[in-house]
Amino acid sequence: MTTEVKASHILVKTEDEALNLYDEIKNGKSFAQAAMENSLCPSGKSGGDLGYFGRGMMVKPFEDAAFELEVGEISNPVQTQFGWHLILLTDKK
Repeated sequence: MTTEVKASHILVKTEDEALNLYDEIKNGKSFAQAAMENSLCPSGKSGGDLGYFGRGMMVKPFEDAAFELEVGEISNPVQTQFGWHLILLTDKK
């Protein structure tokens, strides 16, 4: 069973922004580059990298989405009280 995941994310204010970035990334833009240019989270400076985290460490909608992804997969936009996130799962252990 997966106990921790490693993920990167991009935080923006609106669903439209998240959808536009999702399309850009699916069309070849680097996730890390998109995070550095657009993310409102301080992690954006490091390409959105959040490192490893387990259950109970992130807000529930974010956590649920991250744990459902396969390595290398990017989530659809996920809404939390902080805004809209795109999540890239980079590892599971």
